[in-house]
Amino acid sequence: MTSRNERPAASVILPVFNAGRHLEAAVDSVLSQDFRDFELLLLDDGSTDGSGERLAAFARRDPRCRLHAWPNRGLIATLNEGVRLARADILIRMDADDLCRPGRFSRQLAYLGSHPECVAVGSRVMLIDEDGWPICEFAAGEVAHEEIDAAHLAGRGGSLPHPSAALRREAVVRAGGYRAGYVHAEDVDLFLRLAEVGRLANLTEVLLDYRQHASGVGYRHARQQQESARRAVEDACARRGVAPPLPAASAAPAAP
Repeated sequence: MTSRNERPAASVILPVFNAGRHLEAAVDSVLSQDFRDFELLLLDDGSTDGSGERLAAFARRDPRCRLHAWPNRGLIATLNEGVRLARADILIRMDADDLCRPGRFSRQLAYLGSHPECVAVGSRVMLIDEDGWPICEFAAGEVAHEEIDAAHLAGRGGSLPHPSAALRREAVVRAGGYRAGYVHAEDVDLFLRLAEVGRLANLTEVLLDYRQHASGVGYRHARQQQESARRAVEDACARRGVAPPLPAASAAPAAP
């Protein structure tokens, strides 16, 4: 196990804002991984529901946990702060209400280790309800780089599920990190830029349980998410010198 003064193999970025009753299970699923050489960045973005106190308890209990807290800045600023704070070359995304399958980190790190050209690898996910019951397996069907990038250019989010991603920190920094102008589609924008510096991939096995809420971003902010995705596609096409696909202006990011 890595001590606080050693450089870990991976940095898990977990933003938290009023995570409620699912927080402990999410953190436990990270700390219970069969791969253990990581730091867990617990990023409390101004929670007011007691999440901060629960995170502090984890930090006291496990030396891999590093707690950072600040007044509310929003998800994009919190993600960028996580990238800045990370000590490892590999970043692993995690949300505060999802569940990692036990072999997630080992599978993704092994893939990145054997595919140096890959800058981001995701996986299939299992959609679960608020009580943890499975709904259905989610996979857009894209596994290879060309398929994933084409789906993003069509404005479809979820082709590389963001909470399932493991990314190379150097590539994220080189691509410019998460951009504030693409709220609720910051992942599509980032993956389009990452595809210009390396290759993307998805593993075919389910490595994450992705919790669905009626109040989730895809439901509450569908219009803004769609607009942000449209602009991300237009920007990517302008950078690449190609015409935007015709469906891009009306395509909405797919769940999750």
